[in-house]
Amino acid sequence: MSGDGGDPEIDYRAVYKGLPAGIALLDPGLHYLDVNDAYERQSGKSLADLVGRYIFDVFPDSPERADTANGPANLGASLRHVLATRERDALPLQRYDVERPGRPGVFEERYWSTINTPVLDADGEVALIVHRAEEVTAFMKARDGGPASHNKLEAELYMRARELQELNMRLRRAHAHEREVALTLQSALLPATRPIGHRAAVRYQPAVSALNVCGDWYDMADLPGERTTVAVGDVVGHGLRAATVMGQLRSALSAAARVTEGPAAALDALGLYAESVEGAQSTTVVKAHVDWRGRTITYSTAGHPPAALVHPGGTVEFLDRATDPPIGADPEPEPRPEAVVGFEPGATLVLYTDGLIERRSEDIDVGLGRLATSLARHREADPESLADALLDELLPPDGATDDTALVVLRL
Repeated sequence: MSGDGGDPEIDYRAVYKGLPAGIALLDPGLHYLDVNDAYERQSGKSLADLVGRYIFDVFPDSPERADTANGPANLGASLRHVLATRERDALPLQRYDVERPGRPGVFEERYWSTINTPVLDADGEVALIVHRAEEVTAFMKARDGGPASHNKLEAELYMRARELQELNMRLRRAHAHEREVALTLQSALLPATRPIGHRAAVRYQPAVSALNVCGDWYDMADLPGERTTVAVGDVVGHGLRAATVMGQLRSALSAAARVTEGPAAALDALGLYAESVEGAQSTTVVKAHVDWRGRTITYSTAGHPPAALVHPGGTVEFLDRATDPPIGADPEPEPRPEAVVGFEPGATLVLYTDGLIERRSEDIDVGLGRLATSLARHREADPESLADALLDELLPPDGATDDTALVVLRL
C-alpha cells in the first residue's frame, strides 16, 4: 500500500504478527501484554492464555529440573537487568522445560535462544520489554548425530555462550553489590526522628531494581522558639553517586535551616552550595518550618511535589503557593518565594518524594488525588500507622520503580 505522497504505509501490526521469531511484549511488572503468532505456536499457549498473566506463572520451573537447570532463574535475572539498566540483554542458549499442553505437571525438554530489549517512554523509563524467544530444541536434539567437526564447533560455541553467561552474572552481582552499599550509605546518612518523638514517622522505601535507589532523603530537627524544621528532597540520578550527593545536600540544608530566617532563605543557601557539588543540579526539595506556638507552617518548594496538610475534618490541602524551579535549574536565580498556612491541633503534615505518587503514562494529578483519598481515609491514624498505610496503598503491588521518602508529622 502507499499513501498520497507515494511513500509506503507499513502495517507494523501485521509485521509484528508475521515475524518468524516468537515475540512477546511484557509490561514492567513482567505481565504479558501481547504476543505474535510465532510465540503462540512455539509456546503452545493462545493469546487469551497469556495476556495479563505473570510470565513465570504461565511458565513455571520444572520440579524435576529445579536442582540442575537454571533457565527460569536466568530469564528472570535478564528481565530485571533490562528494567534496571534500560539496556538490551541477550541470554546464551538456555534449557527451559515447558509443560505439555493439556497435561499439567508434565514437562518436556525445550531449548531457547532469548533476547530481551527495552522500549523506553518519553521520560526514558522502561515502558515495555520486547521478549524474543526462538526455540532451538530440534537443533539441540539432533546435534549428537552430526559429524565430529560439527560437534567440535558446537562445543566451542557452547563454551563461548557459557563464558558470556558468567560475564552477565558477574555484572549482575556487581549491580547487586552497588545496591547493597548504596542502601547502607543511605541508612547511615538519614537521621532518626528523636527530636520529634511520637509526633512523627519517617519512611524510606528503596526501588525494586538494582540501580534506582538512593536519590531521596528527609530531614527533621527542632529549632529555637518552639519550632520544627522538616524537609524532603530528591537528587537526580541513582546509585552510590546519588547517595553521596544526597548526603552532602541534606547536611547543607540542615545547617542552613539553623542560621537562616526561613525555608526560602535556606533553599537559597542550598542553591549557592549546590553550584560546587557535581550532580546536585536539578535536585528538588520541599522545606517547611512548623511554629508550634503560632500554629503556622511556613514553606517553600523547589520543583518538588507539594506537601499535604490534612485538616482534622478530613480536608486535604496541598501546599502549592510557594513553588519555584529545582535547585540549580535557573541560571539567574532570584530569592525563592515563601508562604504561610495555619493549622489546628490534630492536623497532619505529610512530605514525600515523587515515587509515592507518580506512575508511567499517568498525569501527576491522578497520583495526587490517590494520595488525598488515602490521607482522608486514614486521617485519625497515628503517624506510624498512617505512614505504613500510605506505602501499602500507594506503591505498586509489584514494587516501586523509584525510591520513596516519606515524612508524617502530627501537628
